[in-house]
Amino acid sequence: MPWLESPEALLQGLAGVVRFTLEFFSVLCVAAGVITTLRLALPFLPVLGHRGRRPPSTIRINFGSWLSMALEFQLGADIVATTAAPSESNLIQLAAERRLEQDRPLSPKP
Repeated sequence: MPWLESPEALLQGLAGVVRFTLEFFSVLCVAAGVITTLRLALPFLPVLGHRGRRPPSTIRINFGSWLSMALEFQLGADIVATTAAPSESNLIQLAAERRLEQDRPLSPKP
């Protein structure tokens, strides 16, 4: 069995597939967030005659939730990449993303 001869190559290949999958889900989350946010915000566009009304904060919270989910997938992809082939730039990027993750508030402020 050729894949048993090089477990490192197997790990690299598997890590590449997992990283690509996680990054793909991250992009899907951003796209879904844009679509759902536009659907929620559409009634509040000035073109439709709602100049005086301000959109509710639920629209921002909705988009923020999608972005948060996308960041979780990105962080997972970076962890997989760093685990499979750690380099100095990977470790710095992972530490920066982890710091951003810690600074993010858990619940939105009203």
